[in-house]
Amino acid sequence: MPEIWQDIAERKQRQRAERIPKAWLLRSEYSNGASSSKSVLDVPRKCGILTSRELHITEDLDATNLVAQLAAGKIKSVDVVTAFCKRAAIAQQLVNCLTEIFFEDAISRAKELDEQLEKTGKPVGLLHGLPISIKDSFKVKGYDASVGVAGFCFKPATINSALVDLLLEQGAVLYCKTNVPLTMMALDSHNNVFGRTLNPANRLLTAGGSSGGEGALVAMRGSPLGIGTDVGGSIRIPAMCNGLVGVKPSHGRVPYAGQEGGALPGSSKLGIESTAGPIARNVRDCEMLLRAVGAGNPWLLDPDVLPQSWAQQSPLTVQSPSQPLRVGIVRTDGHVTPLPPIQRLIDEVASALQAYGAVEVIEVDISSLGPRLLKVFNGVMSIDGANTWFDHLELTGEPLSPWLAGRLKRRPQKPLDEVRKLQAQKLDLQSEVQRIWRENNLNIMVLPVAPHPTPKTDSWNTTNYTSALNLLDLPSGVLPVRKFRAADAQGELPDGPPLNGWDKINRGIWTDDRDVFIGSMMSVQVVAPKLMDRKLVESMAVLEKALAPLKDGPGKASKL
Repeated sequence: MPEIWQDIAERKQRQRAERIPKAWLLRSEYSNGASSSKSVLDVPRKCGILTSRELHITEDLDATNLVAQLAAGKIKSVDVVTAFCKRAAIAQQLVNCLTEIFFEDAISRAKELDEQLEKTGKPVGLLHGLPISIKDSFKVKGYDASVGVAGFCFKPATINSALVDLLLEQGAVLYCKTNVPLTMMALDSHNNVFGRTLNPANRLLTAGGSSGGEGALVAMRGSPLGIGTDVGGSIRIPAMCNGLVGVKPSHGRVPYAGQEGGALPGSSKLGIESTAGPIARNVRDCEMLLRAVGAGNPWLLDPDVLPQSWAQQSPLTVQSPSQPLRVGIVRTDGHVTPLPPIQRLIDEVASALQAYGAVEVIEVDISSLGPRLLKVFNGVMSIDGANTWFDHLELTGEPLSPWLAGRLKRRPQKPLDEVRKLQAQKLDLQSEVQRIWRENNLNIMVLPVAPHPTPKTDSWNTTNYTSALNLLDLPSGVLPVRKFRAADAQGELPDGPPLNGWDKINRGIWTDDRDVFIGSMMSVQVVAPKLMDRKLVESMAVLEKALAPLKDGPGKASKL
């Protein structure tokens, strides 16, 4: 008789807990007292587990800085890795963000890298000695890639995912994997094996999904740089929820082969290709990771990757008043109207960019496309009718997670001709959006990440603002702009009935307790034409600087 999911979950959680050294366990005043606090971001600094040097390593140096010092021998990998292992252990005890823990292996590898640098004087790759966390879907030899499914537990991977091999070749140190939602098609990172990941800045709000564990860990500074995956917003939504930068590359830029996705082999070729990308605290760390990936000949590890390094990709042309960065402002998808604070944020961003210099702002209307994009995305994503996932769950009697309950149902598989028609509709939409880029001569577009602020647990609404870009296969990223202020809780909904059921749900978020949003980060999404990933990231760096004054208050903008 198959083992029931409750027994498997208990064993798996016990295994995870045993991999945290006793010296790194929080005292009860923090582990218990934190349960009544909305924010736990300050616990690592106060709890006494980290030394002053470890606090400096994890708080004062970004990933780019760390790599530079590691390669020059100014700081040892073993010290950096130990510091982040300890901080990740603290984060796990507070927000439940980890799945697989391999701290001992990581510290051993860090020592080997230190010895090799000392012996040869040469760093190993472009990421020498840098600890990097990865989403649970990545396979690492000797560890599970259960993605929170009981039936996948205690079946360690025998191979590495392609990106794992590349990161190791570039000198990175992998030390933990992070939590995901059941099926990885939910917007809250909850599953029956590992439980729910919480938002460290406000544990009443969602940490997002499906790379929610990654977002929470990076927000806790338990990782200098994380790798997530994205098929409908799964990098960008956790980046927004946790106030981070996240980049979803185009398909064919970053190796994805060898992932555990729960689907039957080859399924992605009928649907939408997921992509892997960075979650970090700033744009330059994301660029460093993507540059290192491109330098590692990723096309030799994954047949879907284009043979083109980062340096060979088209760069962003140097901006000047005579050749400005042309930014299209998209205010709504035409399916769900953004709530007042999101509309206000887009107004502020447009004004700040206009004042910055060497930037030209153009209003772009895609409202006629939004409903069609959502319909085709949902159609393509449901080709299997969720039958494979329900088969996995039934083996151990697993129930659906709260966010999925009522949303995910077993349905008949779509016939071949319906799949063909959906793919034809996708191609038509991609062609229409290409015309928008061409006719407006745009470098990038800026739009909301969602039509609402970071919502409470299990209340994320539509994904159309992110998932549409997966359907179109456009590289996109998220930039944090500023925190939600008390004044942002003002503003009324438009007169008239909602546009549809999704719009009605979105309005319901605004009629609930608005004060819960105060202090959460508000972000925007940046998108570039297909395969223009380098232009995307370099444009995001421009916007990161241009929008920085908004953190200090409205009406302030820097000059180029």
